[in-house]
Amino acid sequence: MTKQQPNTGTELWQRAKKLIPGGSMLLSKRAEMYLPQGWPAYFDRTEGCSVWDLDGREFKDLGLMGVGTNILGYSRPEVDSAVLATVNKGNLSTLNAPEEVYLAEKLVELHPWADMVRYARSGGEACAIAVRIGRAASGKDKVAFCGYHGWHDWYLAANLSSDDSLTGHLLPGLEPNGVPKALTGTSIPFQFNDLEQITQIMESDDHIGVIYMEVQRSDPPAPGFLEGVRALATKHNAVLIFDECTSGFRRELGGMHVHYGVEPDLASFGKTLGNGYAITAVIGRAEVMEAAQTSFISSTFWTERIGPTAALATLDVMEKESATQRVHEIGIGVQRQWEKLGADAGLTVTTGGLPALANFAVAGLDPLAVKTYITSRMLDQGYLAGNSLYVSLAHTDAILDQYYEALSVVFAELAQMDDTQLASALPNGTAQAGFKRLT
Repeated sequence: MTKQQPNTGTELWQRAKKLIPGGSMLLSKRAEMYLPQGWPAYFDRTEGCSVWDLDGREFKDLGLMGVGTNILGYSRPEVDSAVLATVNKGNLSTLNAPEEVYLAEKLVELHPWADMVRYARSGGEACAIAVRIGRAASGKDKVAFCGYHGWHDWYLAANLSSDDSLTGHLLPGLEPNGVPKALTGTSIPFQFNDLEQITQIMESDDHIGVIYMEVQRSDPPAPGFLEGVRALATKHNAVLIFDECTSGFRRELGGMHVHYGVEPDLASFGKTLGNGYAITAVIGRAEVMEAAQTSFISSTFWTERIGPTAALATLDVMEKESATQRVHEIGIGVQRQWEKLGADAGLTVTTGGLPALANFAVAGLDPLAVKTYITSRMLDQGYLAGNSLYVSLAHTDAILDQYYEALSVVFAELAQMDDTQLASALPNGTAQAGFKRLT
């Protein structure tokens, strides 16, 4: 493997780890998640799908695109211009931002089943708000959940009961230190597409007031699964919440649930809503959302103006350019090309994930070593890329063709290796294992 050149980002990352626990506020941005050494770590500027590091080197981001936030591409002019206009006029005052109302009207227009909206600035916050409202509306304390829903106590409480409750949902063996033990048994996991399991959970416990789940993480819902969960929630007077913080706006102009035609009581949105600017939302039926008034859910910076301004501009571009359908189609093409490139090199490459959040695996070799090797060799060729691609409109055919050419070189190298040879090509070892979202 080509040794990575020293860079300013690597040095700054070492300084950061002495000052910031974990080095970064986001687990997915820790440098060791990508490479044990040599990851640029910090950026200076962005444009399209290009990222320039602190040393002025340009990398094409054929990886996570802001960890799934920049569906229109980095530094999209229409969004940035709207935000700059807001900055010039003022971001926050004693009075409210009118964009809050305009955005609420737009989100309700896109989801006719919903009547009301609340805002936050991160996905975890939105999930916590939705759970609070759901509990308040149902009058019951327990939550049955499927998938990943953030870092708050209500969710991590699942790992108080046993060491493996979140296996298949978050990080296997995650330590829930700092989560009150009094929450033990209040969050109960179930597996995606296992209607029998969630049925048994709901039938055996009258205290479950919320069912919280992702509509689709990787495999599509089995026929009747979402409809079955919807019926269970109604039967047991539980609030059904769809977490669309990751899946939202990646197939339909709205949530993934719009594609499948199943309506929840609440839905949470994040990631793509502001194309990189901090804005998340919870939408829902009036009779459920009004329960927020019986609790206390309030924060100063949930009322700043940049977030809803960015969201309005982002939704406008999405609508005009059919962004949601396009990223889905681009992702399908990428998955097919990964399989073809693998076959051409003599590898067996399998693909998964939502097409707009695609990933691949190489059979017969250590998965973490493969990911590390690909990341390092693609970095050598000017790419931020591993075994996942979060698609954006900035991933044009021309850029993808160049990416495929670079990746074909790496696949050809992997085809000549076994695990022992692969390990020897990684003198610094493998990257740290990242998020595991298996449901």
